Amino acid sequence: MTTVGEFMTTRLVTMDGNDTLIAAAREMRDSAIGDVVVTDGDNVVGIVTDRDIAVRGVAENMDPTATRLNQITSKDVVTVSQNDDAVAAADLMRTYAVRRLPVVDDGRLVGLISMGDLAVEREPQSVLADISADDPNN
Repeated sequence: MTTVGEFMTTRLVTMDGNDTLIAAAREMRDSAIGDVVVTDGDNVVGIVTDRDIAVRGVAENMDPTATRLNQITSKDVVTVSQNDDAVAAADLMRTYAVRRLPVVDDGRLVGLISMGDLAVEREPQSVLADISADDPNN
């Protein structure tokens, strides 16, 4: 069995749900990432992506300087453990139509696994793997 821990990234950024959309967008830009994990203390409460900011925030005329991440964050977070089967994690992504899963062990965030992470390792010749393995272009 191949585990989530073998593929997950530990390079992630967390932000509080009270942080603004503009703060998250700037963090994503500065860190060359497309998402932040939203936390309340030690608890994972969601993930906000650059697409969420555009579609759920800006396109809905929300002021990015005043709108809080918890206003656009999906509240039902599916998580996995680093000891979980990677194929089962991919099935969860498909079932819940998500592209990323926080990796939590003993209630503590330890990483993030994405479709791209799995593609790079499991299907290295795929287009998704090529895109995911490439350096950021921003």
